[in-house]
Amino acid sequence: MPHFPWSMILLKVVRLNIEIYKHPKEERIARTWGTTAPGLPYVEETITKAGNWLIGGDLEVIEPIKYHDGLDRFRLSPVELRQEFEKRNADAVFAFQLRNPVHNGHALLMTDTRRRLLEMGYKNPILLLHPLGGYTKADDVPLSWRMKQHEKVLEDGVLDPETTVVSIFPSPMHYAGPTEVQWHAKARINAGANFYIVGRDPAGMGHPNEKRDLYDADHGKKVLSMAPGLERLNILPFRVAAYDKTQFKMAFFDPSRAQDFLFISGTKMRALAKNKENPPDGFMCPGGWKVLVKYYDSLTPSDNGRIHEAVPA
Repeated sequence: MPHFPWSMILLKVVRLNIEIYKHPKEERIARTWGTTAPGLPYVEETITKAGNWLIGGDLEVIEPIKYHDGLDRFRLSPVELRQEFEKRNADAVFAFQLRNPVHNGHALLMTDTRRRLLEMGYKNPILLLHPLGGYTKADDVPLSWRMKQHEKVLEDGVLDPETTVVSIFPSPMHYAGPTEVQWHAKARINAGANFYIVGRDPAGMGHPNEKRDLYDADHGKKVLSMAPGLERLNILPFRVAAYDKTQFKMAFFDPSRAQDFLFISGTKMRALAKNKENPPDGFMCPGGWKVLVKYYDSLTPSDNGRIHEAVPA
């Protein structure tokens, strides 16, 4: 499993029983990512810059960390999340992790999952919308703007605030594919979830040096079906959604009429927002899209006219 720095923990701690051990960077990178190819974002940002020794040991909680960035109300610990689900009388909790703005395809997947759980006999399934709050690549939208966009999604009624809990998942994004997705899933068990939505190529990315995916798109789901410790978590496969040009809305992709669907990639979405162009009606709620446009408008052009990349969250 990946090594996760203590900086992601939402609790101030003191150190007990300190242990010092070597930091075998090459082995850590190879075992976590399955490659030592140069250009892996988290490796270059964190691991290669780290020292040759690591410190570990037992931890004792003192008090929660406060970031004072206006988002602390969203930083719920696993205990606080379980208490919130109990307060809402949830008989099922399904978790959805994302590191991008919520478009209506995401919303369709989440609302359809709740519908399926109701059909299975659950009376009050609650969605845990759990956006990743640690390090992300520079071209990802920063956390503060994503949270503004998520709030608009709730305000516009795309997701029901009564059946949705929004909380920041403080982990950094490693982009480590099948290895990392095990961490993502197991962490949600601690938070009280018993269903976890898994998409295509979870935690994956393009190869840093070649024009191909770094991981097989189906390996994440396969690993989760076999990984020890996940027996209590029901894995829900991600259904692919795209823009249905005949219905003017996001819908589940139907291969029998593939010509009717438009896939709007993250790259395409960012280009539209940067150019202050509107996506097709029904792709994203208007309030959420305005937040995205405002974010890209806030980026200051450099002297040569190019837009500076986003600062990692």
